Amino acid sequence: MAEILVALDRSAGRLVEQLVAGLRDGVRSGRIAGGTMLPPSRQLASELRLSRGIVVEAYQQLVAEGYLLSRPGAGTWVASCHTVGEATAAPPVPVAAEPEFDLTPGRPDLAAFPRTAWVAALRRVLADLPHADLGYGDPGGVPRFREEIAGYLRRVRAADATPDRVVAVNGSAHGLALGLQALYERGHRVLAVEDPSADRPRPLMAASGMKIIGVPVDASGLVVSDLRRSDATVVFSGPAHQYPTGVVLAPHRRAELIAWARITDGVILEDDYDAEFRYDRDPVGCLQGMAPDRVLYLGTTSKSLAPSLRLGWAVAPPALGTRMRELRQDSDLGGSVLDHLAMAHLIAQGAYDRHLRTIRRRYRQRRDALVGALAAELPQWKVRGVAAGLHALVDLPPGSDEGALTAAAARRGVRVQPLGPLRFAPGEPGLVLGYAGLAPGRLVEAARRLGAAAGDV
Repeated sequence: MAEILVALDRSAGRLVEQLVAGLRDGVRSGRIAGGTMLPPSRQLASELRLSRGIVVEAYQQLVAEGYLLSRPGAGTWVASCHTVGEATAAPPVPVAAEPEFDLTPGRPDLAAFPRTAWVAALRRVLADLPHADLGYGDPGGVPRFREEIAGYLRRVRAADATPDRVVAVNGSAHGLALGLQALYERGHRVLAVEDPSADRPRPLMAASGMKIIGVPVDASGLVVSDLRRSDATVVFSGPAHQYPTGVVLAPHRRAELIAWARITDGVILEDDYDAEFRYDRDPVGCLQGMAPDRVLYLGTTSKSLAPSLRLGWAVAPPALGTRMRELRQDSDLGGSVLDHLAMAHLIAQGAYDRHLRTIRRRYRQRRDALVGALAAELPQWKVRGVAAGLHALVDLPPGSDEGALTAAAARRGVRVQPLGPLRFAPGEPGLVLGYAGLAPGRLVEAARRLGAAAGDV
């Protein structure tokens, strides 16, 4: 039964009329939706501190007017289609049609989410959780979550991670926002970002108050010599698998980048967004393991499980981590204890590793299917970057109009990401193609349609 808010002025009397008017207005405005079951007359009378007879009479009046329906044994409810007068429904908001083949990069296969394992983890957590632990948790994450994440990162990413350095966040974007705020407070004013790079975090970066500059990426990763010539003291980088170029930061560049951070008293924000998915060779270790005092490491389950979980973690130098916890305490009092414990249970029981092994094979098959189909349909297009992650960067022939090609692909039911909007400085044309969400056969068909779209322009 729904709870109903009705304002009554007892000093004015005529309580039946007031209750009728309040319920009628709620239905007419849509505040009490059609189909809503109303409380039994005795219950509503108790909640509103009225005699039951007043409620019964008000219900009978509204049934007579057609606002309510009632049947013995079934209760009283709001008529489904009763909206009158000025309270008309808002016009529907136009929704763009979904493409038949969505190659938007960075999206995991949401159908692969391990529902059974997640529900089992939550059930176990709820069975074992003391009542006291259902209150507000540690803003940096419950101890068990931090312990399991630290152990996982040491094992699979060669991180220098201890539970006290882990901060639980609502996805890597949240960790980035907290880190930038803390760094701005410490006097950092210029943030370097790889060029090209994802455009979605840029408004968040700008909100920190820092000036944002682009630093080019080449076949060896971030060009550290250009970074040294800038005023930046913070840099945001994806060393394991740069987005969108797909390159891996070369060993000599890693050493140069760490040296830059030590010389400038700078900080490296390491975006380790999809390091679990390396198909051609073993993953490289994270940069944080080489310089834990200079790196703020950001990880997430948005690619490995689902973005809707909003589960992520930061591994920070001690002082920075402490301030990030304080900022989280001040902003939202911490994250979901139940989700943190469920994730910790998945890791501890090996279910997370098993899930990763399964989807890693699936994504490799899909990448191979897309790359092979592009080679057959569009041999003049060149796929760049290592075999990893959930996307591939395609270099288009010089002089290609990526905007026109994107529009032509959309007309043929294929959504793609042009490279231009991800750049700070102009460059050669390209497309960024995601493959995680489509089966191999559909990726082959998408490539065929892209070949037809290329012929259109």
